[in-house]
Amino acid sequence: MNPFMMAAGVTFFGLWIIVPILLGFLRLLGFYVIVHEGTSKVFVLFGNVLDTVTEPGIHFLWAKLGPAAFIVNWIGSCYTLDMRMDQVYRRSEPVNSEEGAPMGIGIWYEMYVSDPVAFLFKNADPRGSLAANVSNATVRSLSNMKLAAMLGSRHSMSQVVREEVSPKSHEWGYKLGSVYIRKVHLRDPRMIKQIEEKVVNRLRQVTSSIKQDGENQVNIIASTASRQAAIAFAEAAALRPKIVGAALKTISSAPDILQAMFEILEVQRILESGAEITMVPPGSDMLQQLIAARVKPPSPAA
Repeated sequence: MNPFMMAAGVTFFGLWIIVPILLGFLRLLGFYVIVHEGTSKVFVLFGNVLDTVTEPGIHFLWAKLGPAAFIVNWIGSCYTLDMRMDQVYRRSEPVNSEEGAPMGIGIWYEMYVSDPVAFLFKNADPRGSLAANVSNATVRSLSNMKLAAMLGSRHSMSQVVREEVSPKSHEWGYKLGSVYIRKVHLRDPRMIKQIEEKVVNRLRQVTSSIKQDGENQVNIIASTASRQAAIAFAEAAALRPKIVGAALKTISSAPDILQAMFEILEVQRILESGAEITMVPPGSDMLQQLIAARVKPPSPAA
């Protein structure tokens, strides 16, 4: 067998099988412990807390716990806690304003484990207790505020809630971080409906007023344009006789032209009237015959 392949196989077997088994056995004997970033470990033996390790890295327990490190993993307990920041958002906490309006407060807050031992042994449910404490502090400190202040001063409301909760939560091993009021809303559906109706009615009134004002402006513009057009037409109608009279005066200076113009106008009127025209040849007695035919014959009694 190739010595290189033999060495590679021994190395692979040693690194991937023997070393992990050996390290696991050493951890089981309590020789060392690995603490990951953002976590902590609490070692308890016979009801007593031996040590708390919060720094990330590799820690040798025999140097910290002494002979107890050999049996702590066998008959004792090792608690691993998550020390990272956590966030919670509580929706619609019931609060009444000074005017009696039922309001809902949406509060967002951060929290993290500050004391691992207190977190494990001073409260059976520190997370639930902190949530209840935040809820009680919100109701207690924000009730009976004016509605305008409740809707507009969220930053000061957040500070009030944080100052109310922080000291008590720290006793349970939980540290409260940032607190922020994210939403303030009405909780009564009937009141919300009434406000919506008032807003809709107000919008209708404003829309109607804007529409009426626009129509009034359009009417003013139209009436002004009509008046100016009427004035212009009246001025034109008043100038027409003057212009026609001046033209006739000029034409009347030449009688032949005047006579020809009147004849043309007469012919034009006859043509425009649509009347029937009977043409009689010159020197014909047809006209006399027609006139004689229209005369009634004398009655026999005469």
